[in-house]
Amino acid sequence: MKLNTKRVLFVGFAFFLICTFWQAYDTLVPKILTDKFGMSQSVSGIIMALDNLFALFLLPLFGALSDKTKTPMGRRTPYILGGTLLAVAAVIALTFADVAQLKNLGDVAKVDTEESLVALYEHDYDEPLKTPVGEEYVLTEKFTKEEFVAIRTQENGENNPDYINYVVPARQAYAADTTDEHPETLVLFIGLLLLVLIAMATFRTPAVALMPDVTIKPLRSKANAIINLMGTSGGILVLVLGIVFSTGSAKNALMSYQGFFGVVVLVMLLALGVFLWKVREPRFVREMEEESRKFGLDNKPEEDAPKGGKRRLSKAEFRSLVFILASVVFWFMGYNAVTSKYSVYAGEVLNLDYNMTLMLANVAAIISYIPVGALASKIGRKKTIMTGIILLGTSFLVASFMREGSPAIVMNLMFIMAGIGWATINVNSFPMVVELAGDSDVGKYTGFYYTASMAAQTLTPYLSGLLMDGVGMVSLFPYATVFVALAFGTMILVRHGDSKPLPKKSKLEMLDQD
Repeated sequence: MKLNTKRVLFVGFAFFLICTFWQAYDTLVPKILTDKFGMSQSVSGIIMALDNLFALFLLPLFGALSDKTKTPMGRRTPYILGGTLLAVAAVIALTFADVAQLKNLGDVAKVDTEESLVALYEHDYDEPLKTPVGEEYVLTEKFTKEEFVAIRTQENGENNPDYINYVVPARQAYAADTTDEHPETLVLFIGLLLLVLIAMATFRTPAVALMPDVTIKPLRSKANAIINLMGTSGGILVLVLGIVFSTGSAKNALMSYQGFFGVVVLVMLLALGVFLWKVREPRFVREMEEESRKFGLDNKPEEDAPKGGKRRLSKAEFRSLVFILASVVFWFMGYNAVTSKYSVYAGEVLNLDYNMTLMLANVAAIISYIPVGALASKIGRKKTIMTGIILLGTSFLVASFMREGSPAIVMNLMFIMAGIGWATINVNSFPMVVELAGDSDVGKYTGFYYTASMAAQTLTPYLSGLLMDGVGMVSLFPYATVFVALAFGTMILVRHGDSKPLPKKSKLEMLDQD
C-alpha cells in the first residue's frame, strides 16, 4: 500500500496557512520595529522572541489538550478552525496600528523625498548616530544640509551606500524619538501582536500532530516531506508577494503594510477553507489505525506500551530523546537568528533586496523535501539529518565573509544550499521525536519538539541582536555557524528514533515504496 499523497496534501493546508503567516511575520515585523518604531536590534529581538516565549508554554499545553479532545470534528480540527479565525482578526487590527505610526512620523514617512530628508537633518538627536558597521557620526558635522538633502536611495541606477550608512540610522533614531512622544501607538501595536501570537500558538501543535495521527509510522518521513513542502509553498508565496509589493525596496521602508497583510489574511482563509472542505479527521484516523493493525504496527509489549497507547521510554531512548531535542535547540538557534534578522541584515550590510534571496532558499527547500524524505527511508533519518547540518553550517560559514559589493550570486548560492540543508533536517527531525511516542500521546511529543524549537527561537533573536548591537551587524552569520556546529555534536549521540529497516519482500517494505 502506498502513501495517500492526496490526503497528506489536504492535511498540509493547515501547515500552509501557518507558514504563510510566519513568513510574513518574520520578514516584516522586524522591519516595522526598527524602521517605524526605531528599536535597536537587541530590543526588537526581545519582541521577536515573545511568540517563542508564549509557545514554550502554549504549544505543549494545546498539544496535550488536543490529545484529550473529543468532538465530531476530531481532536485537532477545532483548534485549527478557532485559532485561525482569531489570528486573522488580530492581524487585520494590527495593520491599523502600523498606519497610526506612519501618521506619527509625518514627513519622515515620505521616504526618498526632500521633505523627509530635511526633517531628518533638522531633528535634534540626543547622541551621535552609528552606521551599520559601527562608525559613529554627528549628522550636521558629516554633511551640509544641501549634501544630505541630495542623498537618494539610488544613484546612477545603483543602490546608494550613503543612504544605508547615514540616512537609515538617522531615520531610525528619529523614529525612536517619535515613539517616545507617542508611546500609546507602540503599546497598541505590541498588544495586538501578543493577541496574534497567542492565537497562532493555540493551533500550531494540533495542526502538526495531525500528520502522524493519520499516517502509519513507516511513512511519516515521506508524509512530513509533503507537509513541509506545503509549508514552504506558503513561505514562497509570501516572498513573491513581497516582490510584488516591493517590501524589500529601500524606497518602501516606511510603506503601509495594510494591503500586503490583507492579501496574506485572504490566503490564510482560503487555505483554511480547503482544509475544512477536504479533511475528515475522524475517518482518516480510523483508517490509519486499521492499517496499523493490518500490518502489525501497533505498539508491542516489549516496548512497554499499555493498552491506552502511551509508551514508557527506556533509559537509552530517553537519552536519545534529550539529544534529539538538544539538537533541535541548537540548529534553531542558528537558523532562526538568520531568518529573523536577515531582512534587516540584507539592507544594511549587503545592500540587497532580501525577498529574492529568501525565496531562492525556499524554492531549494521545496524541491528537496520529497527526495530527502525518500533518502531517509533508505539510509536512515539520522544520517540524512547529519548531511543537512553540514550543508547548513557550510552555507552560513561562507555567508559570514560576504559584504556589500560581494557577488550577489554567491549569497544566492549559499541560501540555496541552506534551503536544501534545512529541508533535510526539518523533514526528518520531527518524525524522530514522534517515533518514540505512543498513539495516544502524539500531541504531547509534538509539544516536546516545539518546546525545544521555541526555546531556541525565544533566546536567539535577543542574543543575536545583542551581539549585532555590540560587535556589529556582520556577527550574524558567525553566530549562526557556531550553533549549527553544536547541533552536529549532539546529533552524533542520538541512538533511537530512526526509521526502522524493513524485512525484504515484507508487507512493511511494500508500504515504504512509492
